[in-house]
Amino acid sequence: MDNFDFYNPVKIIFGKDQLKRLRDLIPTNQKVLILYGGGSIHKNGVYKQAVAALKNHEVYEFSGIEPNPRYETAMKAVEIVREKKIDMLLAIGGGSVIDAAKFIAVAALYEGTDPWDILTGATKPAGSVPIGVILTLPATGSEMNSGSVITKESTHEKLAFMSPLSFPKFSFLLPEAAATLPKKQIANGVVDAFVHVIEQYVNYPVNTPLQDRFAESILQTLVEEGPKVYANPADYDAMSNLMLSATIALNGLIGMAVPQDWSIHGIGHELTALHEIDHARTLAIVLPGLWKIFRKEKKEKILQYGKRVWQITEGSEEERVDEAIARTVEFFESLGVKTKLKDYNVQEDSIEKIAVRFEERGWKAFGDRRLVTPQKVREILMLQLG
Repeated sequence: MDNFDFYNPVKIIFGKDQLKRLRDLIPTNQKVLILYGGGSIHKNGVYKQAVAALKNHEVYEFSGIEPNPRYETAMKAVEIVREKKIDMLLAIGGGSVIDAAKFIAVAALYEGTDPWDILTGATKPAGSVPIGVILTLPATGSEMNSGSVITKESTHEKLAFMSPLSFPKFSFLLPEAAATLPKKQIANGVVDAFVHVIEQYVNYPVNTPLQDRFAESILQTLVEEGPKVYANPADYDAMSNLMLSATIALNGLIGMAVPQDWSIHGIGHELTALHEIDHARTLAIVLPGLWKIFRKEKKEKILQYGKRVWQITEGSEEERVDEAIARTVEFFESLGVKTKLKDYNVQEDSIEKIAVRFEERGWKAFGDRRLVTPQKVREILMLQLG
């Protein structure tokens, strides 16, 4: 096992009847900006509870954050933060709202010309407005990590940044608030969490048996609980297990001392940027193709994954790799998540656009062993055309 650093300061408050504690976590002399997307927080009662808990605070609101949060929208919120001298951001919703909050928080204190430079990596955040979270949709794990992904609509780019300044101060996890979510969002959440684990687990062995078993336990839980929640989002026990699994999938725990890939995400982000495909669905498209192209390099971990998660023990190694890939695709498809580009009306010309984008950015090779080149991106996506 290699040396590693682990840091996660996020306070988690999980369960029912917890939002009344919100008033104790934010000093009454602080100005709070509530951030959210559509109107779901009004329907599920979370908005009303949050506002009631903050009745002694000076509260402002900003709504309309998109499922793939836009840079242009976030910058409008940045203006409010600066104008009103906001002391605390409170993100209510899922990962998109939380990601937007993280960017807004650092952009508001950025003294350079263009905060987009934070996303390109040209500069690092120098400060951040504190962030609190009320999670109502399990998926991204953004409630307990320091990462953010933002889309720039004007250029159709989707980029990410990470900063230790961007950890939320606290996150409320409310399974009950997710009871009315549409099945499509539930499916996206299960797949998103699943692939988050895969990016940190199905790479190559480095003698991390504890981390491997942490990862496998999350995958097994998603396989068991995901279909239950998909069938009935109001199943509180199943939703609780899904929500906690999604949080732990990307809070740093399973990534300690292991090689992390994230090439599935890198390619998937381009599909979202160009075609507005839901993030989780891009991951379901890319993963099978990437495993097929790099089956030799990832064989040992795919075999382990197949044995421990799907109980695949019979057949030759090649047959077991094929079955592990097939079982993964079947799982995604069972949740209504299609895994071929044709299902999203994406044609071959888009594959070339994506490969060229990587070339233009200078991404000559990326992934856990820097094996994913623009040419390999072409091959991966060609396999997934349909």
